[in-house]
Order: sequence, then structure tokens, then C-alpha cells
Amino acid sequence: MNLRVVFLMLGRLQMALAGALLIPCAVGWFTGQGDGPAFLAAALIAGIAGVALNLLFRSGGEFTFGRREAFVLVTAAWVTASVVGALPYIFFKGPAFAVDALFESASGFTTTGASILTSTEGETQGILLWRSLTHWLGGMGIIVLGIAILPKLAVGGMELLGAEAPGPVTEKLTPRIASTAKALWGIYLVITALETVVLRLLGMGWLESLNHAFATMATGGFSTRNASVGGFANPAVEMVIVFFMLMAGANFALHFHLIRGKPMPLLKDPEFRMFLGFIGTATVLITVNLMASSTYGSLWTALRYAVFQATSIVTTTGFATVDYEVWPAFSKALLFLLMFVGGCSGSTGGSVKVVRIMIVLKKMIVDLKRMIRPHAVLPVRVGAKGIPDDVVTSVTTFFLLFLALFALGGLAMTALGGVDLIGAFSASAACLGNIGPGFGVVGPAQNYAFFPVPAKLILIGLMIVGRLELYTAMVLLFLWRKK
Repeated sequence: MNLRVVFLMLGRLQMALAGALLIPCAVGWFTGQGDGPAFLAAALIAGIAGVALNLLFRSGGEFTFGRREAFVLVTAAWVTASVVGALPYIFFKGPAFAVDALFESASGFTTTGASILTSTEGETQGILLWRSLTHWLGGMGIIVLGIAILPKLAVGGMELLGAEAPGPVTEKLTPRIASTAKALWGIYLVITALETVVLRLLGMGWLESLNHAFATMATGGFSTRNASVGGFANPAVEMVIVFFMLMAGANFALHFHLIRGKPMPLLKDPEFRMFLGFIGTATVLITVNLMASSTYGSLWTALRYAVFQATSIVTTTGFATVDYEVWPAFSKALLFLLMFVGGCSGSTGGSVKVVRIMIVLKKMIVDLKRMIRPHAVLPVRVGAKGIPDDVVTSVTTFFLLFLALFALGGLAMTALGGVDLIGAFSASAACLGNIGPGFGVVGPAQNYAFFPVPAKLILIGLMIVGRLELYTAMVLLFLWRKK
């Protein structure tokens, strides 16, 4: 284990985070709301720590980077980023806010969107921008950012992308891994800028437009309004955000091909079609249920809310336009099940991912056919592509592990959180799947502030493990065993 290179890269990533902290710092000084010094102090601490690690570990041995180092670095980077991200909250709100600050920061970087803030509209512009900026940085990935801006981090880059990238398959878009990272971030930046401009044209202020573009493209869900996107009461804004949530929930490799004038990979991709199928089917079913129960007086209103919430939950963004706790039981049950879907592989979305669901369904069909034809050769295919047996096994294990962690998290919340069954298990699913709002006491009109410290720490752990696709964080339990 070459820990020298791990600490070196952590130091350089700390320096990058210090630079990011200067952005809300500048906003704080400009608005005069008093949070500028807190961001400056956090930036100085991160910068000094980063420089110190860089000086201590930049020499003294061979620069080797393998899978073990990748697993350690990726996990350590997300934990460290969460700690650094908590510093401005602590400096501005006081030491008593430390655990809540860590929760808010981890929720930001993991793009979960679960919040402990009881009044978002009462926060400063700098704090609101930092929340959404942590989303945006975490959405594409701290490590992918590092590969894009730090050339040496490209050594062992595929190991890093494999340890961090969402989904069971990591696609290399260009011959050089650093170029791949830069291409991903370039696409991410352009789409974010486009959404910011469109939202501004629809009447949002520049900071609110930027906040919501950051949160949308990261599929995070932090909003500047207490009522989330519903606080704007603007159907045009809602439909624009739906469109960009769909883009964020799609595989960014498909956007790469689309930008290069090749639309067919997007149109023919079986995962993307199933992704749209989940959202479309859920939208129709919820709309019919809302109309049948007379929840809303018009078809347009029911459809408007249904498509937004279905898209928000499937992509794991977590925005809300209405308190869906008042919806009929069928619609709420359907939304709960959608929490276990997630976006496409290679997207910024969390949860299980559509491609894993496809592989498991295909595996079930193949096993049923084998019962009739036991000697037939029946490979598992997604589209025209055959899936290797080791990938099928890995996906099956992922499912079992995801369900086990969901169950353990729910049990822990009932024991430590002092909440009912629905609140406990929806909080577990919402944090492990990086969704944010759940049901009951953690519904879209509520927050996570009331949980006791032990429960918050467990939920933080679920957020990070979920963002790292379970395996990356949990493999550390076996990392120190001898080969």
C-alpha cells in the first residue's frame, strides 16, 4: 500500500477545495451578510493543510497507484471533503452546530439533498451558494475533478474512475483518462451554464438560477426556498428543471456522443429507454390516481405535479413542487418504490441504477428459461450486448448489499432516531440512495434536524457509502488482509 501517493493526492484535492471555498467567500463579502470571514477561514485551513501534505509527501519514493490506493483515496477524499465542507457552517454558526454542519456538508457532496436547515430562506447567500456548490462538485465527483485538473492523478485514473464512477461499467471516452475527465467536466459545465441562463430568463435571480442549476445537474436537490421548487409557483420553471433532471439522470457518455454529432447511441441505448419508461409509466399512473381521488381539480395540475415528482425521485434529485404526503396511498407507495431505481449508469444520479435493474430482470428471465431448457446456452444480454458472468454476479451482490444496508439503516433509525416505521425506513432509503426527502417525518415539507447525533452520524455514513456505490467504501474492511 503506497500511502504516500494517497496523502499527496489528498493534499492537492484539499487545495482545490480551498479554491472552491473562495467563491462563496467572495459572495459573502459582496453581499455583506457576515459569512465571508467564515469561508475565508475555512479556505485558509484547507489550503494550508493541502500545501503541508503536498510538501511532506511529494518526494520519497516511487509514484505507484493501483486498486488498493484507489479505494483508499476515493473514500478518504469524500470523507475529507465532507469535513472541510462543514468548516464554514461551524465558523459561521458556532461549534454547537458541528454535527449538523457535517450532515449538511456530507449531504451536499454526496448529492443527497437531505437538510437539517429549518429555514432555508433565512440563510445567507454565501451559505446557500456553498450548499449547491458542494452538490455540483460532488455530482461529477471530486476524484474526476482531480483527474481533470491534476495531471499526476491520471496515473491509475481508470482505477479511480472505477472506484468512484456510478454504475457497474466505466466507459473511457477518449484514449487518455485525463482527457476523458476533462470531457465529462466540460459537458457538465456547459449544460449547467445553459440551465442557469434559461432559469434566469424565466425570472429567477442569477444566484437562485445558479443554485438550482448546480443542484439539478448534480441530482442533489438543495433549493433556496423552503418549499423547494414549488416556492416559485412557476410551471415553466418546473418543466425546464424536469428537462435538465432528465439530462442529469442520463449517462454522460451519451451526451458526449450527442455533442459529437452522434445521436443514435442515445436513441438506441436500452438503459436510457427503460429510464424514460420508468418515469413515463409512473407519471401516467400517478396522474390517473390523483384524478381518480379528486386530489386536484384539473388534469393539467395532476400531470404537472406527477411528472415533476416522478422525475425528481427516479433521478434522485429530491426537488419538490408539492407536499406529496397529501397524495393517495397508491401514489406515495409508487414514489417509495421509485426511490430504489435511480438514474442511468454514468449519470450523477444515485440509488441502484437502471442498468442494474435491467441485468437482474434479464437474469431472472434466463434462470426461468433454464428451468425449461436446462442444457441451453442462455447469456444475459442488455440490448445486443452480452453481460459477463462476473458482472451479473457483482450486480446481484450489489442488490443484496443495498437491501441489507437499507434494512439495517431503517432498524437503526427506529432504535436511535425515535421515529415511526415509515419515517425510519424512508430516511434510510433516502440517504443510502442519495435522494434526500422521504416520507412521514422526513417528507418534502420536513427536514432531518430532529434526529439525535448518533442517528445523524449513521445517516452520514449511509450517504457516503451510497454515493460510492457501496463496494468502494465497504471493500476497505478487507483491504488490509494479505494477498
